[in-house]
Amino acid sequence: MERRITDDIDELKLVLPTYINQALEQLGQIDDLLEVVLDLGRAPTARFVGGEVALADREVRRADLDGIVADVGDFNGDNRAGIERTLHRISAIRNRKGDVVGLTCRVGRAVYGTIDIIEDLIYSQRSILLLGPPGVGKTTMLREAARVLADRRRVVIVDTSNEIGGDGDVPHPAVGKARRMQVSAPEAQHEVMIEAVENHNPEVIVIDEIGRALEALAARTIAERGVQLIATAHGGALDNLLLNPTLSDLIGGVESVTLSDEEARRRGTQKTVLERRAPPTFPILVEIQTRNRLIAHENVADAVDGILRGQQVLAQLRTRDETGAIHTELVEAEAHHILNGRDKGRTSRPHPSRNGKTGQHAPQPNGETLTPATEEDDLPTRRAYIYGVARDRLMQSARRLHVPLIIANELEQADVLVTMKNLYRRRPKLIIDAERLATPIYVLRANTVSQMEDFLVNYFKLEVAPVDSLGEAIQEAERAIMQIRAGTAAVDLTPQENSVRRRQHELAYKAQLASRSYGEDPQRYVRIYRGTPE
Repeated sequence: MERRITDDIDELKLVLPTYINQALEQLGQIDDLLEVVLDLGRAPTARFVGGEVALADREVRRADLDGIVADVGDFNGDNRAGIERTLHRISAIRNRKGDVVGLTCRVGRAVYGTIDIIEDLIYSQRSILLLGPPGVGKTTMLREAARVLADRRRVVIVDTSNEIGGDGDVPHPAVGKARRMQVSAPEAQHEVMIEAVENHNPEVIVIDEIGRALEALAARTIAERGVQLIATAHGGALDNLLLNPTLSDLIGGVESVTLSDEEARRRGTQKTVLERRAPPTFPILVEIQTRNRLIAHENVADAVDGILRGQQVLAQLRTRDETGAIHTELVEAEAHHILNGRDKGRTSRPHPSRNGKTGQHAPQPNGETLTPATEEDDLPTRRAYIYGVARDRLMQSARRLHVPLIIANELEQADVLVTMKNLYRRRPKLIIDAERLATPIYVLRANTVSQMEDFLVNYFKLEVAPVDSLGEAIQEAERAIMQIRAGTAAVDLTPQENSVRRRQHELAYKAQLASRSYGEDPQRYVRIYRGTPE
């Protein structure tokens, strides 16, 4: 499907001050413009896909804000306004008196052809939840899904903030034949969702930004009536959604279960563990990482069960290359335990299929890809069988040190046995079996994070970079990213050791840039660039 973009940028320029438009024209990067930010008493800035740029030396004045507010009209209950028959969104920040002191002018684009990467899932007639951080393209994909489905089925859009169908009474052409129901106030969204089912006989309901408990409950009610739901929610990954007590019901919810002493000891966990409460409202979940890269969970129930048990979760890594070709790869995505809400990192590794292949991805030079976790500097994956060791703390320590540790379910599958000193002294059958199998045994004095980190440092033979050296290396990578956004083709960083290079690769990936390591230690260095190197 050919990709086509319409942004009606001229309509947005009509409400912006003249000096802002002149600055944008001088920059010449309108296609990459995400939003214009104007805060009273501060310099106006423009946010692009690659970063943020100041638009003027002068401060934003109240007259600038008042002029925009007068042109766009009334703001609704969630402090959002729009421009009729466009997809642009103007969001207001108010002071205690209710006066507007800041505006975020987001550029709305209709991008046709964006759902080719998940087209099979859209047509599966199963409910789909699109998950990702703000600005990654969830609403754009949602709008396109509504358009293509409306050619075959009865589609109703519940448009709370008019981001899907645009402002005004006439929906934007980007939604095609889909019908649009506007919502008078954000807190009434769940009522309109139910009304859409009861009054308008839809086969598909499209919803943007499910964020309240009543909306999650309404979504479950709709799904139980046999209507396909396609919705979005803010979040980084599936396990992040489980952390959200308001929205976890969308993927089945979580409840506490008490284990017997023997079972708790066998699992190496506390007696009280978490289990999935109910079937997920959305059997398919798509984690949108970038506009051309996502992780698809086609069986959310199994994925949630795996996360709660600390097991590896199989998912599909889907990418779109520069030619528009779609590549699918089966990966093992490390399941972060939901009790650890601070670590939002994610590791994905190619998982061989039964025929020994990993999809359409060709191997990269030196085994490197754009994903930090699969960059060739990474350590080999190790499997540990734990006996009496707190699984949650061990996995937390592994994530903090960025080491690829997997908890094995059977001793025969493990590279190492980790147990406690008091258990080792008793010489149970498990210890004897490990010695018979010649499995290395590590003994911890206590179930503490420091003890576990010491074990991981020794076992993986980690090199710990000095804090000062790491900070300078991070700053150097950040400066290189800014240079590339300003037009530089590539920047070579100072040679660093393994652990520091991995951090630099991670920064490049988060900035949606490419990176690769070159040379031999100790002169091995990272090159950050845009696109494919020569």
